[in-house]
Amino acid sequence: MDQGAGAGAGPQGARGRLGAPSSGMRAPGTPWARFSAWLECVCVVTFDLELGQALELERAPRHEDPPRQLQSVPLTSCITASGSDAARVRRRDWKRQPRLREPRAPTPHIEKRFPRAGVPQRLPAHGQGGCLGDTQFSFRIRQCGGQRRPGHAGEKRGDSGAPASLQREPAHYFGYVYFRQVKDSSVKRGYFQKSLVLLSRLPFVRLFQALLGLVAPEFFDKLAPCLEAVCNEIDQWPAPAPGQTLSLPVMGVVLQVHIPSRADTSEPGPLEPSGHETLLPAPVVLHSVHELDLFRCFRPVLAHVQLLWELMLLGEPLLVLAPSPAVSSEMVLALTSCLQPLKFCCDYRPYFTIHDSEFKEFTTRTQAPPNVVLGVTNPFFIKTLQHWPHILRVGEPRMSGDLPKQVKLKKPSRLKTLDTKPGLYTAYTAHLHRDKALLRRLLKGLQKKRPSDVQTAVLRRHLLELTQSFIIPLTPPQIRPFCQDDFLQSLERSGPQLTCVLKGDWLGLYRRFFKSPHFDGWYRQRHREMTQKLEALHLEAICEANIEIWMKDKSEVEVVDLILKLRERLVRAQGHQLPVKEATLKRARLYIDTAIGSLPKDLQAVLCPP
Repeated sequence: MDQGAGAGAGPQGARGRLGAPSSGMRAPGTPWARFSAWLECVCVVTFDLELGQALELERAPRHEDPPRQLQSVPLTSCITASGSDAARVRRRDWKRQPRLREPRAPTPHIEKRFPRAGVPQRLPAHGQGGCLGDTQFSFRIRQCGGQRRPGHAGEKRGDSGAPASLQREPAHYFGYVYFRQVKDSSVKRGYFQKSLVLLSRLPFVRLFQALLGLVAPEFFDKLAPCLEAVCNEIDQWPAPAPGQTLSLPVMGVVLQVHIPSRADTSEPGPLEPSGHETLLPAPVVLHSVHELDLFRCFRPVLAHVQLLWELMLLGEPLLVLAPSPAVSSEMVLALTSCLQPLKFCCDYRPYFTIHDSEFKEFTTRTQAPPNVVLGVTNPFFIKTLQHWPHILRVGEPRMSGDLPKQVKLKKPSRLKTLDTKPGLYTAYTAHLHRDKALLRRLLKGLQKKRPSDVQTAVLRRHLLELTQSFIIPLTPPQIRPFCQDDFLQSLERSGPQLTCVLKGDWLGLYRRFFKSPHFDGWYRQRHREMTQKLEALHLEAICEANIEIWMKDKSEVEVVDLILKLRERLVRAQGHQLPVKEATLKRARLYIDTAIGSLPKDLQAVLCPP
């Protein structure tokens, strides 16, 4: 029996109310603000033969109001393919105390709101599950019901400086899971099954997987006290500010990470150690907080990477059927990341089950399939979603030294129920010709046992150049509304053929792109950036003027109007919503003080109350 499972065998192993973590160096008046900058909550989910999946412990920060939105988060979707289809959800109302705590028995109306989740196959009669040992995966879920927690100023500044694809998602949560299933004779069914889950709005999959890799094995051995200490340590971390390299201590290890920024042009250098850091062990350097091993994810579909890139660009519905939650989630995240730096604006679910609350919404046949990428492990979805235009079935992972067995491109008519062989089932015809030189280069790298990170760099660079070649003609700023016909006519002299050697029907690809959610997302982003730039230029122009001369012939109403508008612009600029220099901000503050000082005392008291 696994030693780590022994201490917490059975669903009662970690039950019990834990004391609130000590305040440490927390700033007064901001309980768990630093913790909240990284995580929404930490949860432990266990599987019990009688109760099914049960929320065993949770740690959520205290907000001004109870975090009602967390009531609608199906945290029990974290259990992998190793449970019972009859699993029932145990939930409770969430309290406001900022500590680990035991859930109470659910009320009937609460229980109905939390679908059974994450157990797509039943364990065989002999108890031999398909996910023995430890496995990690991730999921993404929609925030249902309740009020969204308003982001504080630090989060807004962080989002404004982060790449579009790495900004917090106000309507979705990311779940990062470490699941353990080991034999345990003390459990009725003979298996210990438990998950440690981190819930966050940050898409930092590499960072949180590394964090779970450190915390989860220790937690399964020591249980609740270990988790309480980890929450205290996270509450001391600095905020994830874009462009900064941070040292994050946890459980005697220091994770060194660079938070990507829009301004990043090269690989970040190592963090200069300070006197405090020299007392800590050598850091574990994570070269990225979010990027996956793209080559390993795409190994079985290398021949179709370019076609899949087109499907992602056009926001086409795609079902990914994988042998495990780990393969499913990594494939979906790899697919949605291949459009960088363009933001993926469609919905995507790295690990989706028949018990998720959107199951009926995504499987209805009364309307066209939604623009979503679904990662699943249950073959039942092949039968349910036969009407979807694109289905990718991924086989079992092969040994790293083997040449990848490429999945074939097949017509949807060849799709069979349940026993469908690995392949890409679609009637879609690619607009661009396949880059055979890239495929030969990657396969040759496999034969020569080239390191996976080098292979990933080659593949990522190819996809980046392909996306940039596509969006560069779209990016010249225009104040007037976007005209598709004018743009298509301009492609002959300034199209993607200037930066990309691939041939094909670029015009047809653009025409379909204009109908996709990604064009709408790109256009809204460009319009927002243009508006902010114009407001910044306007603020700079005002601050370059001589305000004392301007106020000589102005009425009190006009001066007050200027003060209010300058204050509004200053607030937006300080929140990094406007690209304004610090010198301009200082001058704007000086202008506000000067304008207020020119008004009568009664107006000054109104504008600057004591």
